[in-house]
Amino acid sequence: MHVPNYYKNENLDEVKNFLIENSFGILINQTNGKLTGTHIPMELDKDENGNDVLVGHISKVNPQWENFNENEEILAIFNGPHSYISSSWYEKENVPTWNYIAIHIYGEIKIIEGAELLDFLKKLVNKYEMNSKNPVSVEKMSSRTLKQINGIVGFSIKINEIQAAYKLSQNRNESDYHNIVNKLENTGDSISNEVAKEMRKKIKQT
Repeated sequence: MHVPNYYKNENLDEVKNFLIENSFGILINQTNGKLTGTHIPMELDKDENGNDVLVGHISKVNPQWENFNENEEILAIFNGPHSYISSSWYEKENVPTWNYIAIHIYGEIKIIEGAELLDFLKKLVNKYEMNSKNPVSVEKMSSRTLKQINGIVGFSIKINEIQAAYKLSQNRNESDYHNIVNKLENTGDSISNEVAKEMRKKIKQT
């Protein structure tokens, strides 16, 4: 992913928090000579050596997993909030653009099975059931229900490179920047509001 220097986010802690909060991504690799992508949650975790990894699973009927061991590298893409930016919000004439947050992760994938896969599934369910009124858990599922695990393929991705693009009008002057934030907050659109929220974070960091 091409990321101009002023849009790069090299704050690893901030990027990790983003991945935790926006774990639904796209897993891409070569499958039988063709690029294939699957939309799935991939959770940031640690391996046995304390290294950052992404862990997830796909359906066994999805042929993408059959090439996991043959590929030197895979790509996982995660998207955050995004919004159209009108150039009418600038002091001087210019072209419209788009603000967004996107993370590309390159890494090596391996299949996980047995206790390792079950442990991941427990953590995955617990994370998303946390705020449920009547939360379910893998531990309380019947053996009949748990047999469905046989229909999935678990994987772990060793992270080799993270590219983080936070395109949030950093190239605009202070007046334009604040005006963009205000305009986004008044669009009545929840996603645009999220972009404004991220832009306000940048103001506090400066």
